[in-house]
Amino acid sequence: MLHVKPPRVSTRVGKISKALKAALPAVLLATALASPALAQTKTIRAVMHSDLRVLDPGLTTAYITRDHGYMVYDTLLAMDEHFKIQPQMASYKVSDDKLTYTFTLRDGLKWHDGTPVTAEDCVASLKRWGKADGMGQKLMDFTASIEAPDAKTIVLKLREPYGLVLESIGKPSSLVPFMMPKRLAETPAGKAIPEQIGSGPFKFVQKEFQPGVKAVYEKNKDYVPRSEPPSWTAGGKVVKVDRVEWITMPDAQTVVNAIQSGDIDFSETPSYDLLPILEADKDLVIHTLSPLGFQTLGRMNFLYPPFDNPKIRRAAFLAASQKPVLDALIGNPKYYKVCGAVFGCGTPLASDVGAETLIKGDGMEQAKKLLKESGYDGTPVVVMAPGDVGQLKAQPIVFAQFLRDAGFKVDLQATDWQTVVTRRASQKSPKEGGWNMFFTNWAGPDIMNPVANVSTNGKGKNGGWFGWPDDPTMEKLRDQFARSTSADEQKKLAEEIQKRVYEQVTYIPLGQFVQPSVWRKSLKGVLDGPATPVFWNIEKTGD
Repeated sequence: MLHVKPPRVSTRVGKISKALKAALPAVLLATALASPALAQTKTIRAVMHSDLRVLDPGLTTAYITRDHGYMVYDTLLAMDEHFKIQPQMASYKVSDDKLTYTFTLRDGLKWHDGTPVTAEDCVASLKRWGKADGMGQKLMDFTASIEAPDAKTIVLKLREPYGLVLESIGKPSSLVPFMMPKRLAETPAGKAIPEQIGSGPFKFVQKEFQPGVKAVYEKNKDYVPRSEPPSWTAGGKVVKVDRVEWITMPDAQTVVNAIQSGDIDFSETPSYDLLPILEADKDLVIHTLSPLGFQTLGRMNFLYPPFDNPKIRRAAFLAASQKPVLDALIGNPKYYKVCGAVFGCGTPLASDVGAETLIKGDGMEQAKKLLKESGYDGTPVVVMAPGDVGQLKAQPIVFAQFLRDAGFKVDLQATDWQTVVTRRASQKSPKEGGWNMFFTNWAGPDIMNPVANVSTNGKGKNGGWFGWPDDPTMEKLRDQFARSTSADEQKKLAEEIQKRVYEQVTYIPLGQFVQPSVWRKSLKGVLDGPATPVFWNIEKTGD
């Protein structure tokens, strides 16, 4: 039975105060009255970092959609905890000349509708992913053909050797090359797939999906996991519960009350300022699942004034400082790091080149001077400010003040994150419902090199990421990096790319942070990884 209590105080559902009862999402009260049959199932109730609305994992880089993808779909290859690419749905062989990659599907793969997974399905899925994802696009630039000579074999042939084939197909985070039936993978670019049919460890329960309330997944009883132990997104995906429910609960205090009472089992992103309460509860585990953490960043729209002008972009960059953003976002320095490295601090490509003012926070006077010289005419900067995701609330507010202090006019528009996810894809002008700037976070694996880091993409409208900078020089540098096999040369090219990022203000890294998650001790086997949380391997004792 579900019930809610203030921290450390026991109570029954019938005695909940009216005020707290009103704060609870309706889904919890409805679940409390669930049928006896449902009550006998092992169900994990989780509060994720965001509400789920976009279901197509090939349509957005939003992490909540990626997380949904890992529930429903599977991948040909996957990355383990040693950053090594491992077989997942398929094994692979590479020809001696490094031009032909042959993938062989393993036995027992079925779609959720009962039909067998075929190589043709996977070829169509790779082609769809290769049009949308930055790393996929770069792979396709080097690809001569992808074909399915029989039902279990996929053959990828390159025009010239390319060192990131396996790393691309096995990448753990957005956009993930998830496999889906051919009929879904052939959905036109930019259009959402009409149904959620994968071959992954869980099935999406469409009839119970209520955007803004909950998303439900059931164990895929036909899924045949690999025999290896689980390791990040690789290995055996053994499901040990019957259902997983993602419950929308935007109020941070309500989440604390609910996890302490047992009404929920897992919270992905508890509020930093409420962590001391949770740390004092002996029934809870607090742990950072993704040790690589996140880079938070600001992205401008290059298509419209004022940020179509490089001097104005540069003025905004000079006005920025990482520490005030991180103080407002995280608060406790234990969980954040001022970091000027485009490809992440603590990685082989880390560098501070070009990031001096971001790190020191001493560029405001330069910003004011450059803005006056730029011819800025007072065009308002439309900044999208989502208020429903703790990891994204502070950045637009703090950065808007940087802009005002430098002399910009700012139109800070309050919204929710799913609206940002949808609206940032629009190429309409700000006056027509478009935008000038938004903020987001990238997980560590998504930024570790210039090919993975789509924020460095300079393809413009033709395959570029939201904001659409058109920069042939950047693309030339990224191609050079992709062809390079020398670590020293890659390091040099990465520094050139970082310098270019800051000169053109391709995007603005605003520091790194880690996010602890919290769960009840009744959950065992919660896995670390770069694309967490995942819900296979978790056992639940009691209910």
